[in-house]
Amino acid sequence: MGIKTYNPYTPSRRNMTGSDFSEITKKTPEKSLVVSLEKHSGRNNQGKITVRHRGGGARKKYRIIDFKRRKDGIPATVVGIEYDPNRTANIALICYADGEKAYIIAPEGLKDGMKVMNGPEAEVRVGNCLPLVNIPVGTQVHNIELYAGKGGQLVRSAGMSAQLMAKEGKYATLRLPSGEMRMVPLNCRATVGVVGNGDHSLINIGKAGRKRHMGIRPTVRGSVMNPNDHPHGGGEGKTGIGRPGPCTPWGKPALGLKTRKKHKQSNKLIVRRRDGKAIK
Repeated sequence: MGIKTYNPYTPSRRNMTGSDFSEITKKTPEKSLVVSLEKHSGRNNQGKITVRHRGGGARKKYRIIDFKRRKDGIPATVVGIEYDPNRTANIALICYADGEKAYIIAPEGLKDGMKVMNGPEAEVRVGNCLPLVNIPVGTQVHNIELYAGKGGQLVRSAGMSAQLMAKEGKYATLRLPSGEMRMVPLNCRATVGVVGNGDHSLINIGKAGRKRHMGIRPTVRGSVMNPNDHPHGGGEGKTGIGRPGPCTPWGKPALGLKTRKKHKQSNKLIVRRRDGKAIK
């Protein structure tokens, strides 16, 4: 999918870019696979803001994506490629031979009319979903399960893919987009191919209002606040934060603080971290 530019009839339009939606072949979503999405503006069940800078935004509905791909042995035909406002990747509507329809994440190269299949008997072809034990070493995959039957949890964003590096014993070793090397059980499923819409990362938002349409409210730097509002605030002109390291508005360490538990159970499955260090 390409990137389009705009005529600079306002200063914000000058550098703004957007997707040209050249891959999109179906404009309206499948009604049976769409549900209403409730807005919470970052608030929990007590009404307290737990995620800041959320609120407003254009109304959108959620498309029910089939991350599990458990309908084995039945071929499905790609009906159309659609835009999904809930994710960076595009989605593909597929129709199985028995008439059931489902949405899947659209990999690069998937076109209308192509056939996709799930299960151990499926060919190693773009869009097909099969257990890692049946996928050759070196193949690029996405929508990877961490627990067999739970559905794909890893590598679902636009342009992303993981590479199957090795298979040994009960585990397959994958190189994730972050550079992390991780072991995943061989009976977990993955979809062959690279997630489509790879140019998404090149889009320039261009103006604040476009971010508001996405439901993201303004974020103000702590260094421009008063000292009673933020630990970084105060001082004449542009001054340092006056602390050993950056903090949250509540004085907790931020930006670079490691939050992963040292003795997390899944540490034994990580061969190499994304910073290049091996897990001890």
